[in-house]
Amino acid sequence: MDFARFRGTDAYLTSPELESAVNCALALERPLLVRGEPGTGKTQLAEALARALGLSLIHWPVKSTTKAQDGLYVYDTVQRLYDSRFGDGDVRDIRRYIKLGPLGEAFAARDRRVVLIDEVDKADLEFPNDLLHELDRMRFRVAETGDEVVARERPVVIITSNAEKELPDAFLRRCVFHYIEFPDRELMARIVRVHHPDLGNQLLDQTLGAFYQLRDVQGLRKRPSTSELIDWIAVLRRAGVESVELDDSLPFLGALLKREQDLLAFAEAMHRGRRPRA
Repeated sequence: MDFARFRGTDAYLTSPELESAVNCALALERPLLVRGEPGTGKTQLAEALARALGLSLIHWPVKSTTKAQDGLYVYDTVQRLYDSRFGDGDVRDIRRYIKLGPLGEAFAARDRRVVLIDEVDKADLEFPNDLLHELDRMRFRVAETGDEVVARERPVVIITSNAEKELPDAFLRRCVFHYIEFPDRELMARIVRVHHPDLGNQLLDQTLGAFYQLRDVQGLRKRPSTSELIDWIAVLRRAGVESVELDDSLPFLGALLKREQDLLAFAEAMHRGRRPRA
């Protein structure tokens, strides 16, 4: 079967391995499960894929209380009660109070959608399998009205995980999996160039050197990510900084390290005269 191949976008640079995983999921019409540390572009992948395929994106951020049913629809009993008390509208029309969830919206759409199910491991252990059950069926019935919603097009599903908990084997078997490695220095330089195309080579080399050395400081709980590097460079340029070095006077350190204990770990490493591996 012919399908559109994903090769990244001008603003989202990919690796051959990631492109292969995405295209495998597209060919098999299975969800793509992506893992990776924060800042590796998991969420941005869905946005880039939607742009590349010319499809609309539906974002479903998962919480600890999220149920698979929430993705299909919710019955807004609170609004119906409010309307019955204050006389706003016909409360006998239950359909007024049925609100489609992200999956329900994708199933009901006339065209294909990309659905991003973000941070699936935040929900309880039953959620992943319940979720794929609904995706397999591609239809659901609204119990309160008897209406059935049947998908015209199978959505492209991207599921992200931060590896906060183990996911069920049955869930993993039904997904295409890819682990997004943190960008190496060469790829990171290309990413920085996308956001700062006129950045001088000297400052680029120095900021990348300091960034990767900082990520190697022992004891950091949250190592700086790609987005923080991009922001840090933006601040440096706005302030007119032309040279940086990883030492006690590293400018705008708060743009890179966001936890007090990480700032303390950095200060201790500098005090002891340690230098992380280049």
